[in-house]
Amino acid sequence: MQTAEVVIIGGGIVGSSIAYHLTAAGCKDVLVIERETAQGKGSTGKSMGGVRAQFSTPVNIQMSLYSIPFYASFDERLGHPAGYRPQGYLFCATEGKHLAYLRTNYETQTALGLENVRLITADEIRSMFPQLRSDDIVGGSFCSTDGFVDPYSAMNGFMGWAADHGAKLWKNTQVTSIRLDANGIAGVETARGSVSARNVVNAAGAWAASIARMVNLDLPVEPLRRMLIPTEPFDQFPHTAPMIIDMSNGFHFRPEGLGFLLAWNDPQETPGYKTDFEPAFIEKVLTHAADRVPMFENLAVNPKRAWAGLYEMTPDHHPILGEAPDVPGFFLANGFSGHGVMHAPATGKILSDLILTGKTDLVDVSLLGLSRFAEGRMIEETAVL
Repeated sequence: MQTAEVVIIGGGIVGSSIAYHLTAAGCKDVLVIERETAQGKGSTGKSMGGVRAQFSTPVNIQMSLYSIPFYASFDERLGHPAGYRPQGYLFCATEGKHLAYLRTNYETQTALGLENVRLITADEIRSMFPQLRSDDIVGGSFCSTDGFVDPYSAMNGFMGWAADHGAKLWKNTQVTSIRLDANGIAGVETARGSVSARNVVNAAGAWAASIARMVNLDLPVEPLRRMLIPTEPFDQFPHTAPMIIDMSNGFHFRPEGLGFLLAWNDPQETPGYKTDFEPAFIEKVLTHAADRVPMFENLAVNPKRAWAGLYEMTPDHHPILGEAPDVPGFFLANGFSGHGVMHAPATGKILSDLILTGKTDLVDVSLLGLSRFAEGRMIEETAVL
């Protein structure tokens, strides 16, 4: 039987970051188990790649305040590009209540130490992007250190560094069960045989609930399809633009390659393991796009290049982090609700701290424990894209 100090189930960007942080902290015996033939086939490779600190809750802001500087120094720290581009996020408010909301968030963000966020006027937005239809824009919020990363490259950077420093990666390997004894976690059974381990991390993304059921844990994480539409090359809108969010309906877009990447959270979407792209979605999004950016009427889209991925949603849109109640040695890193890529560095640090020392000072992790749902302590994140 093989042994490991820590087994991580799931080799996406979250599992890879946990492997990196554990290894960097001196843990020599980390095993990452990935069921696919290659990493990043779950949600990581289908992400929009946005990173932002413009959240409404302190815990999400704190996770961004660790993660974004980490991405900024990723290339020199890990010797591998993460593709961080600090082009910003621009929230465009179209109602007074949006402005009040942004102002409240701004006060929380700056109080926690975010330095590059500012509230901006409608005229400033018009001068930045005269291409936007702005008759209903009343102001907004912009943070210059927000931006985008390349999720697939960052994942490979985390896992490559960890592997170079002793971590192991098993690809194409299914975990079939998790063994328990009187002390808690005892190991895992896999298609490649048994592994003895006292610490197991559930980093299985949208499939986390099925892993949790192996230790009789009910994990409130469910998959929700999100579709993304890359456009054909388009040069009439600046490619230096930030992620631009239309707060009237949630439509948002950013530069990608020679074109743009368009996204919208369809309120009619229902939970489920749906990873097929729905062609009818294109017309819905292009309607919102042309409404906010009239020249986007001329955008060309090839449906074959569009894709769908899965968010892993929790009831309060916050992740579930930390050791599971009543299952010693079973650690949860689940339910990022669309923020897994941007918060992967912080998640790796938090889980590494908890596994190796039993505590972390990055966030108040008690806020993110699984028990909050049974105890009615949910913390609602309203800034979800």
